[in-house]
Amino acid sequence: MLNRIILMGRLTRDPELRHTQTGTPVASFSLAVDRDFKDKQTGEKATDFIDVVAWRQTAEFVSRFFTKGRLAVVEGRLQIRDWTDRDGGKRRSAEVIAENVYFGDSKRDAEAGGYSAPSYGAQGGYAPPPAPAPSMGYAAPAGPAGNEFGDLADDDGELPF
Repeated sequence: MLNRIILMGRLTRDPELRHTQTGTPVASFSLAVDRDFKDKQTGEKATDFIDVVAWRQTAEFVSRFFTKGRLAVVEGRLQIRDWTDRDGGKRRSAEVIAENVYFGDSKRDAEAGGYSAPSYGAQGGYAPPPAPAPSMGYAAPAGPAGNEFGDLADDDGELPF
């Protein structure tokens, strides 16, 4: 059987790190994940809010380096829990048990907020992308590029070590 989930979305809140009675770290957070299709009436993408639970080193990593709004990629498995609420009603909830969590954005993007898409001009118009940054003193060698490694057909198969 296969139970594998891969999600990419933004954290809706800072991860909450707790410890079990035996001292095992557990972190919980939720991801806002956009669907691929748009609503026909509003033209907006629907968003799913998915609960995620991470254990042990993954929990410590997530609670230390991820904050609300940060883009994350989560690999894990789906778990369904049945429980009884305060009123005695039977409830069921689904959550992803994270096995691996990766940064979905760069540190620079996260420090800048990471929320907005790039803007290419005022009033929704088009402006050409910005010019590339000047190089840091590197210039391509002058003259034609040659084959620095020689012809592989002349290789006798002996390794130099």
